[in-house]
Amino acid sequence: MRKIKLQLLCLLFLALTLAGCGHDNVVNDYAGAQTDSQYLHFFGNKYEASNVEVIEEILTAYMQENQTVLISYESLKGNDYYQALAQREQAGRLDDVFMINHDMQLAFQANGSLADLTDLAEAAPFSEAMLSQMREPDGRIYWVPTTVSAFGLYCNLDLLAEHKQPVPQNLAEWEAVCDYFVEQGIVPIVANNDISLKTLALAKGFYPLYQQGEQAAAFARLNSGEAKLSEYLQPGWELVQEFCAKGYIDTAKALETAKTSDDLQEFVQGQSPFMLTGVWAAGRVKQMNPGFEFQVIAYPVLENGCVLVINPDVRLSAAADSANLALAQDFIAYFLQEENIARFADNQASFSPLLDEYQPSLREVQPIVESYRRDTLVVGSDSGIEFPIWDITADVAKALLAGEDLATALQRMDAQATLTY
Repeated sequence: MRKIKLQLLCLLFLALTLAGCGHDNVVNDYAGAQTDSQYLHFFGNKYEASNVEVIEEILTAYMQENQTVLISYESLKGNDYYQALAQREQAGRLDDVFMINHDMQLAFQANGSLADLTDLAEAAPFSEAMLSQMREPDGRIYWVPTTVSAFGLYCNLDLLAEHKQPVPQNLAEWEAVCDYFVEQGIVPIVANNDISLKTLALAKGFYPLYQQGEQAAAFARLNSGEAKLSEYLQPGWELVQEFCAKGYIDTAKALETAKTSDDLQEFVQGQSPFMLTGVWAAGRVKQMNPGFEFQVIAYPVLENGCVLVINPDVRLSAAADSANLALAQDFIAYFLQEENIARFADNQASFSPLLDEYQPSLREVQPIVESYRRDTLVVGSDSGIEFPIWDITADVAKALLAGEDLATALQRMDAQATLTY
């Protein structure tokens, strides 16, 4: 567990200490805090040192403007974070500010645990499309995104060039390249046991709805039980099953591969031409000095193109029963300032959810930028879906990797999709 306590004090030696904190799994407590200090607790799943550094900078700047405010940031990685967050909510001990995802937001909102953030959200320059993701049917908003993340296909350009294979631009090309590498005894796609295959299925299955502007009506039918999730996602899961059956993915290895960690380690070894994972890890891959050039593209799952799966991400919420609710809301509003969002999003090779023309600067993700501007998009955990689709689809991916037949997996998926909070 990583805990970072940042306290802005007047003494120079404490300021110097503050600049270096955030890289040890300890709590740094400083004596001499003002007696009228206000304390704010911030819990998140951004754990990597580069992410935490940007968060520290934003916290420090906020405390410089608010001399009596002391903010602590604590983080856990991956599923451990969401397990801990759920336990805190059940115990009535939510932090003042915390990061939340689509599925947990549904549960917390049903429990009355989330503060109303409507006023501050509407004061920020979010696009109407983004606000439509945030608004509940009654018009209220309980979370705000600080990035728009994407999921992409990482391509080892050197390995592809060595074998005279192209960067695929459609499904037929991608399958042809994968078939070639399988014939060479090379497993072409590095995949993890969470986001890799479910986002591939969502891209393939949901894209026709978004292309025709029918996603809202389709999701309403899913929520009411008039339609089954498999009616839309079966083509995506059939594609996943095909990839597994053809040996494009080492299913046994993928079942044990953690997202944006184990998969990155495997990809940088340079033995496979492709990896399916979050675009936000591109900077991390580059820092790992893989010894080859790479590029991240949208999923080439169409007959004539690619689909980009995105999510309004790093969502901030506040505890409804926080003793410091006004301060928590003020801090969230500060975090949403455009310069803070731009710095935070760029650190994660992500897009800004605000109305500006910001785009990630990392050269390796520029093809993703082109897909984002063309609106060939699917929202992975669309707020119009009122059941925990992120967890449900992860379960299907793991089941298929473990060898379960598709019909059984889809039947269970449909049953789980009837469970709402």
